[in-house]
Amino acid sequence: MPPRIFIDGQAGTTALRIRDWLAGRDDLEVMLLPEELRKDPAMRQKTLRDAEIVLLCLPDDAAKEAAAWLADSRVRILDASTAHRVADGWVYGLPELTSGQRERIAQARRVANPGCYSSAVILLVRPLVDAGLIAADAAFSVHALSGYSGGGRSMIERWENPTGLLRNLPYEAPYSVGKLHKHIPEIMRWSGLTNEPQFIPAVGPFRCGMRVQVMIPAKVLPKSGAGRAMFETLAARYSGEAFVQVEPLRDANDTDEFTFDPQAHNDTNRISLHVLTHPSGHVVLVARLDNLGKGAAGVAIQNLNLMLGVPEKTGLPV
Repeated sequence: MPPRIFIDGQAGTTALRIRDWLAGRDDLEVMLLPEELRKDPAMRQKTLRDAEIVLLCLPDDAAKEAAAWLADSRVRILDASTAHRVADGWVYGLPELTSGQRERIAQARRVANPGCYSSAVILLVRPLVDAGLIAADAAFSVHALSGYSGGGRSMIERWENPTGLLRNLPYEAPYSVGKLHKHIPEIMRWSGLTNEPQFIPAVGPFRCGMRVQVMIPAKVLPKSGAGRAMFETLAARYSGEAFVQVEPLRDANDTDEFTFDPQAHNDTNRISLHVLTHPSGHVVLVARLDNLGKGAAGVAIQNLNLMLGVPEKTGLPV
């Protein structure tokens, strides 16, 4: 009998993508509640306990409540919310994070799926901090552009409202400028940073896709020519990875308007990483991914596969 997987929050944006990519798999059984029962607490609790692994695609408070319901249970949890990403007792669900992370995920009872912005920054920065190419207390900034699906149903409805003007907006719209973004704690912890980077996220007039730019000034780099060392470090770290591709080192002038299309990896579980050098010694690190792919549903399925003991790439588009 295939393992039973319950998606709690089955109508959410991430859950819908997970359901779509799991459809047709015969090595697991996806448990869903009828529409009229999906918010019923008693039915949810019963179904949570009947599963072998539950995927929590819920707001933070609801995810904490569901996890508490299962505190005395053997049911394993994969939480796609922000609630447990830096919590004790939870394994961070970014398989490419460090050596041994896949094994930790595979054995864990509690796994916290990473955020989309976080995955990009961490995959770019963590190997460089480990290699001493970026100091843990270095001051740098991050500019990130996401499709509007990254804001969930409310943002999708606002941007796709036919009576509104956002779909025809000819520029990106910064947001959360005066707030501590919810991804900052996990970015700092899992990148190995001791100083908070300046983080400016923005939304663009497209549904899916993401481009994250980490801007590192020359004065915080340990030596001239650090850009090449950064490229070589990333290339070595992710050599052989199925879903992480390090693009060839290039001069920032060797680009055009299409080079860093944030939608280039839509509908895949792929993330590409670039190192751009500047004559002044500054370096820009760039990541592109689908915010609902490698940024959410795709990495959730990677983690689910690891927890099930099946090949990590099972059911995932590259």
